[in-house]
Amino acid sequence: MSEFALHISNGIINGPVSAAFGAVAIVGLAIALARGRADLDDRLAPMAGLVAAFIFAAQMLNFAVLPGVSGHLLGGALAAMLVGPWIGAACVATVLVIQALLFADGGITALGLNVTNMALLATAAGYLLVAALLRVLPKTLTGLGITAFVASVVSVSVAAQGFVLQYALGGTTEFVGGIGALAVAMAGPHALIGIGEGIIAAATVVTVAKVRPDLVYALRRLRSAAATTAEAAVPAGGAA
Repeated sequence: MSEFALHISNGIINGPVSAAFGAVAIVGLAIALARGRADLDDRLAPMAGLVAAFIFAAQMLNFAVLPGVSGHLLGGALAAMLVGPWIGAACVATVLVIQALLFADGGITALGLNVTNMALLATAAGYLLVAALLRVLPKTLTGLGITAFVASVVSVSVAAQGFVLQYALGGTTEFVGGIGALAVAMAGPHALIGIGEGIIAAATVVTVAKVRPDLVYALRRLRSAAATTAEAAVPAGGAA
């Protein structure tokens, strides 16, 4: 395993585990699509298309991390910030399916593994951190950029460790040093990959927020939650 790319090829994970994660991916995407349908409107639908296109283009560009190691944007945290976790997961999954079918980037039998790691785990981890950070950081472009950066680094690391779990369950060859060594081997390069992704995600989100803050899903949800809390507090204050 000379390269630490997250796209898993055919044969790296055995058939039963690949099939099991294929089922996980199908169920996860079904839930995401069902929940995401409620979010879709005239503003979010075209934005989702743009996000998917951006992630697709960005994933085609690899950047060097270490000698013999390259990485690319995963896009989970970026998608979650711009279009929400449900539609974001669907956007990343769509990119992964197209890459596997048309460009052989990631194996067909490993598609469920890749979707689970990069679309479901990365997006979920990214959005959970985004939701937490936006409640404590300043509501400024700087705070938004820091949020995007940190969420991206963490989401890439979570996706990488998702692969480690899959390999522990069904790796077809023995990794020298065992699973602990594999976890360390994946952690270092993907921390650097996450930094690169974080810079790209922060720059993208801040740019969008400067021009059209209403197109940043995370900001809309935060303001909506704050407004709901304020409205709920008015009757209580009046009763007092």
